[in-house]
Amino acid sequence: MVDTKKILFGLTLQELKQEVTDLGLPSYTAAQIAQWLYSKGVDTVEQMTNISLSARNMLQERFAMGLYAPTQVQVSKDGTKKYLFAVSQGRFVEAAYMPETSRSTLCVSTQVGCRMGCRFCMTATQGLQGNLTAGEILNQIRSLPERQTLTNIVYMGMGEPLDNLQETLKSLEILTSSYGFGMSAKRITVSTIGLLPALEEFLQKSTCNLAISLHSPFDSERQELMPMQKAHPIKEILEAIKTPAADRTRRISFEYIVFKGVNHSRTHANEIARILNGMKCRINLLRYHSLPNNPLQTPTEEDMQVFQQLLEQKGLITTIRKSRGQDIDAACGLLSTKMLKNKTLNTF
Repeated sequence: MVDTKKILFGLTLQELKQEVTDLGLPSYTAAQIAQWLYSKGVDTVEQMTNISLSARNMLQERFAMGLYAPTQVQVSKDGTKKYLFAVSQGRFVEAAYMPETSRSTLCVSTQVGCRMGCRFCMTATQGLQGNLTAGEILNQIRSLPERQTLTNIVYMGMGEPLDNLQETLKSLEILTSSYGFGMSAKRITVSTIGLLPALEEFLQKSTCNLAISLHSPFDSERQELMPMQKAHPIKEILEAIKTPAADRTRRISFEYIVFKGVNHSRTHANEIARILNGMKCRINLLRYHSLPNNPLQTPTEEDMQVFQQLLEQKGLITTIRKSRGQDIDAACGLLSTKMLKNKTLNTF
């Protein structure tokens, strides 16, 4: 028999108010439930002890908690851990935990697969299989064994967050609200290729940090790497970022994957400086690591350092991001793609 219960975890305070109203419960019950779900982190409705027994029984009849543990973990020698979560219909998403001396970051997914089609991304080979709910996004945080050590969260895992805008915004609201996890928006970064008009709505409704996937300042080259450039050109994305809505004390950065012999020339540095002229931002250089059946190649350490110097000479704050978890399935989508292929093979 299929469980038709609604999922409690991942509902906003406003949604909880509507649910308790429908059940004929006092409106303040919504705030009580939110506190138990997000601040106190209970695992069952029975543990919500300041709610009457009759009300708890009603909640149990209508709702399931919606919490579940990861099904698999890979551990790197550098301390990075990649967790695999099984979601609906035998599909999988990943979350990567990256501990450092002064901070610990979790990279979460927002979709099962992705339809953006970026040429360098393993997740893109899956296509879009579905959107995660706010609860499924937050479960990657809530069910993390190391959740008490987390200082930062980045929406840089599987999927395009702005292609699942409403559930992404709901999850951000719960993370940053006083009724939710109460986390500072300055410690949360949403990474996107820059879908419009979803980007504009995100800038209006959230103060979380923003990371734009750039990868090339030239339209034709960026489109070759990222086909969505044709529908969402970088010029329009930059115009949206320069609006007053974007300037809400958030940090803006540009993610730039370096591909050997492709996008790290002096000409690239000059054009990046031109299009970002006057913008307060940071550029994060990421070393591309070769993927199976992909012609793009990994740059050398010298390639990375020379390109960083070219950008810094143009007055751009530039950081080379440390590669993490290279001895495991570190690249986004590798582990889940393997699991998906294995499951498909096992069905024949």
